[in-house]
Amino acid sequence: MGRQPPSEITQLLQKWREGDRKAFDSLLPRVYRELRRLANVQLRNERSDHTLQSGDLVNEAYLRLVGLNCPQWESRTHFFAIAGQLMRQILVDYARRHRAAKRGGTVCKVSLEDVMIPQGKDVDVIALDDALQSLAKIDARQSRVVELRFFAGLSLEEISNALAVAPATVQRDWTAARAWLHREMSRAIDV
Repeated sequence: MGRQPPSEITQLLQKWREGDRKAFDSLLPRVYRELRRLANVQLRNERSDHTLQSGDLVNEAYLRLVGLNCPQWESRTHFFAIAGQLMRQILVDYARRHRAAKRGGTVCKVSLEDVMIPQGKDVDVIALDDALQSLAKIDARQSRVVELRFFAGLSLEEISNALAVAPATVQRDWTAARAWLHREMSRAIDV
């Protein structure tokens, strides 16, 4: 069985990497809907009084994407993984600014009930980011799997392709990371 040809988005990303401005201009209309879906998924988990809108999150992420020097896009999946990572950074930065403005007020929360945290619990997005950074020091791939799954919305198969590891390895990493984060975040909730 032969290899599938690269998708149109992958081709545009490769041309953009090579400096083709027309490819860059053609890319946004093709990726905008998926970026908006990623933003909606992430914002759906935010606190109810969150003021950042999905369009704002997409625009900020896109500005950061285009600001990258010589992006080495490997594929469509790689592009959306990086976009999800940037959205995570934007949301964490937003939460930190919000917390600083409130000084001891409301903590920015995300609902992770189906992902890794005890049912019905809201989790401080900054604490989640801190926990993921701690996990990355212990097992960078597990941290990356969580980031790609939760923040970029990739399936386990897409993560397998993005990380060039077997799907069973991704499944094991996902299970182990969820357990580790559950334990760490439960400690943070109890404190």
